[in-house]
Amino acid sequence: MKYDRTVIAYHGCDAETAERLLRGEPFRKSQNDYDWLGEGIYFWEFGADRAFQFANDQKRRAKVATPAVVGALVQLGRCFDLMDTHFTEELPVAFEMCKSALERAGQPLPTNAGNTPDQRLRRRDCVVLNYYLSRLEQKQVFFDTVRCGFVEGPPAFEGSGIRHQSHVQIAVRNPACVVGVFRPTMTS
Repeated sequence: MKYDRTVIAYHGCDAETAERLLRGEPFRKSQNDYDWLGEGIYFWEFGADRAFQFANDQKRRAKVATPAVVGALVQLGRCFDLMDTHFTEELPVAFEMCKSALERAGQPLPTNAGNTPDQRLRRRDCVVLNYYLSRLEQKQVFFDTVRCGFVEGPPAFEGSGIRHQSHVQIAVRNPACVVGVFRPTMTS
């Protein structure tokens, strides 16, 4: 399924990185073992404030000196869209394939972890998506992007199912899908 649509997305980063990206230098793929959607260049779809919150969180972890946000136009291309049941129905199969491969290799199956109910260290999700998408690539089935909605953070108000940090995240696997960048106007 090809998504012939372009979305506005935001990337939280350090100010120095933002300037480099705005000059036209390429984004770098994240390849952490806890990346929620596997390897890729991470964006918040229509979420400038959430991207800035992330950059500030990274500053608290001493990974960013000066928080910044870069806006981008992202062509979703061939999207493994986890907001669509067509793709989520593949996940149990992907999980079993990955689990079996790790067992054969004598490696443990990672777990999602973290000190919050949303378990922000998504090691299991990451390994399953990376494994499955790489298996598909071996069969010449390539995905440009991975997209998913996440319910995250504390309730917006007492008894609410709405969460403060809920968002749609995109992992761009094919850098050519980032068709333009811009400096967003941030409001506080």
